[in-house]
Amino acid sequence: MNLKAYLKDRRIIALIVIVAALALLDVHYGIHLGIEFVGGTQIPVTLEHSINSSDMSALIASLQQRVSTFGLKQATIEGIGNSEVYVIIPTVSESEINQTISVIQSQGTFQGIVAGREALNGSGILKGSIGQPSPTVLNNSVEWQVTFFVTETAATNFAKVVFGQANQPLYMFLDRPSSTLVLFAGSIPTNSSSLISQSTALSAIEQALSEGNNTIPVFVVQNTNYSISGVEAYLKKSTGKYSKIIASSNLNGTLLQYLSSNNYTVKLQSKTNMTPTFTIINLNQTVVESWPVVGLLSSPVLNPSITNGNVSDSYEISGAAPSGLTKTGQLAFATAQTKQIASVLSGGALPVAVFAGTPTTIPPTLGSHFLYVSLIAGGIAILFVSAFIMVRYRKLFLVGPIIITTAMELFIIVSIIGLIGTIDLAAVAGMIAVVGTGVDAQIIITDEVLMHRETQSSAKMLLGHAFYIVWADAALLVVAMLPLFFSTSLVTIIGFSESTIIGALLGVMVTRPAYGAIIGKHYS
Repeated sequence: MNLKAYLKDRRIIALIVIVAALALLDVHYGIHLGIEFVGGTQIPVTLEHSINSSDMSALIASLQQRVSTFGLKQATIEGIGNSEVYVIIPTVSESEINQTISVIQSQGTFQGIVAGREALNGSGILKGSIGQPSPTVLNNSVEWQVTFFVTETAATNFAKVVFGQANQPLYMFLDRPSSTLVLFAGSIPTNSSSLISQSTALSAIEQALSEGNNTIPVFVVQNTNYSISGVEAYLKKSTGKYSKIIASSNLNGTLLQYLSSNNYTVKLQSKTNMTPTFTIINLNQTVVESWPVVGLLSSPVLNPSITNGNVSDSYEISGAAPSGLTKTGQLAFATAQTKQIASVLSGGALPVAVFAGTPTTIPPTLGSHFLYVSLIAGGIAILFVSAFIMVRYRKLFLVGPIIITTAMELFIIVSIIGLIGTIDLAAVAGMIAVVGTGVDAQIIITDEVLMHRETQSSAKMLLGHAFYIVWADAALLVVAMLPLFFSTSLVTIIGFSESTIIGALLGVMVTRPAYGAIIGKHYS
């Protein structure tokens, strides 16, 4: 049978197309190797105060989940004593390191506030339900969103708080500052397309930052003794209630000196950061749509259908990329925003505030040479297995299909994991396991095909029987690996389950059918 006959089979064509497509993607995007092979970056993280071993374990688990969800599949979190943690990630770009630091330092406290009352918080979010839809392009804007589900208790509480609040904003905060006061210098900056008066802007901000005893006061400080004295008098009257100040970078020097001398932590912000995004709802009501400097992510309007006592269990946080960026820049911003928020929500709130230090580069423990040696060893293993099968069946033709399909299967697994995640030692171990199950499946298929020649039974029927066994083995393997894949406490070995599951699924859907087609045509 000539080569054209094989290339006409759709199962063989599918395998060739997949391999070719992944090869092009590998060339364009490159393969992401783990810390063991190419080194990484170590980020020292200092805790706000010392914690006990139980809280340290919870902190490490939360950070591990965060950085893994963010896309850094291989990350090592090491506790150093009771007041420091080292986060070690594979070598990535500087922007990704900065985004990772931002994810680490986020406290992770989520709140949904309606009319000054907390309607929803992070403790009610089902961690496995957090979704990251792709950014959507609408006219000249790029919008992002993160979806999630909540527990029944949280949904019931939400329904009670929002009852009768139809068409009112739901202020969604991530790490809303506590014990904090906001100071504007001179005036409130606005960038809304519509004209908003200072009184309207102040009223909208006060509404957004209102939450019972946790309300964040706002002052517009003029460069006058009267205005400065008013702020100082308020702080004296509220001694012990506020410890942090968010202020415009051009705040009056005399007031800054007063704040510093009284041990307030002052975070000076640029005009851009101090500019809230306003929007008009209900025809004439101005609300703060987003304001990252205070953790306000979005302010969706409550649909009347969920303010009449009905309980809903699904929600979303959404927003839009800055309009001043290019379309490519907007898409990149929206994607990064989605990943960052989803990763923080997935990891949950940290038991203590953390502060990231200066990242340092660490060398690989094994080196890229080790990976090459591993690949050579894998190739030798395939050759030995092929030789064993040739001796077992005494048919030289079987060696070619086995080597080709097994090598293609390994290439596909390496490409998929290397493109979407990181190839670490756990993933390599999974690939070795896949080679074993792959050869086992090929032996089953080979036995059935050769039995067809000896018994003159229907080749289609015997191949069907073989694939029934192969599918059953793959299903059992996938089920066995799922607990590891979804584990939050064993994140470091998720690569093993990933490569095993991918290999099992690819085997039954792509490489095994192609192998069966090759030897089926040859021995038909």
